[in-house]
Amino acid sequence: MSDSNIQLFEDKRIRTAWDEDREEWLFSIVDIVRVLTEQPTSRSAAKYWSVLKVRLKNEGSQLTTNCRQLKMTAEDGKKRLTDVASTEQLLRLIQSIPSPKAEPFKLWLAAVGRERIDETIDPEQTIDRALVTYLKKGYSREWINQRLQAIQVRKELTDQWDSRGIRKGVEYAILTDEISKAWSGMTTRQYKNLKCLKKENLRDNMSTLELVLNMLAEATTTEFAKAHDAQGLSENQEVAKRGGKVAGDARRAIEADSGKPVITSQTAVDFSQLIPNIIDIESGKGNQ
Repeated sequence: MSDSNIQLFEDKRIRTAWDEDREEWLFSIVDIVRVLTEQPTSRSAAKYWSVLKVRLKNEGSQLTTNCRQLKMTAEDGKKRLTDVASTEQLLRLIQSIPSPKAEPFKLWLAAVGRERIDETIDPEQTIDRALVTYLKKGYSREWINQRLQAIQVRKELTDQWDSRGIRKGVEYAILTDEISKAWSGMTTRQYKNLKCLKKENLRDNMSTLELVLNMLAEATTTEFAKAHDAQGLSENQEVAKRGGKVAGDARRAIEADSGKPVITSQTAVDFSQLIPNIIDIESGKGNQ
């Protein structure tokens, strides 16, 4: 099962997960109910679904019997078990909920399923969809361009790790921390604490310059791993430190010349002010 992620229906967030084995999307039922019934909160949507679930069970519906649960990230950032349903199950559920959004939602479900198939054939469509999603969340195009490039750089690095005997999970985290410490002076957790982040994605809350230096660190680590044919965790830890140091040296040079720290507590909500500042620093114009 792939990690849960967010799909947007009329700018409303719906948690989803892709089941690799069955090759189908699974959707958070509470999120669907909230959209269709226009409930003001997730709590009220959960109550609506609880009542509806009892009614469907009494009617002998197989939907509640076959309903699965997955851990998905709630609004407070914590992972909780959530009822999920496939597209086929949702189409039956929609029939039980009187809503003017039923038909548009059916079309949306069909489009989501088609997008996944199309992306398998043409991966570039995944990038296009990510671009649209970031724009809807309010990010600038300048930042988005760097973020999408950062995704590619990270993928190239993890592909190298996979081919060199590094295990996903703990070992990925160890190497990521080595890179982060070498260029930023902090582990990933310390970096997130600086920005007061909990479950939020750290890279989604980096400035353009932070993203660029993080990319430099990861891209350099990838090249060093190839050049030295690093194998296993120990050798790749040394490579990660050296790759991160290249970006760390660049960070210190920028800070010495500009007189400003590259790494700050600012997050995505500050980017409208932050990006012009970075442009001024890089062009040597500003000192605000």
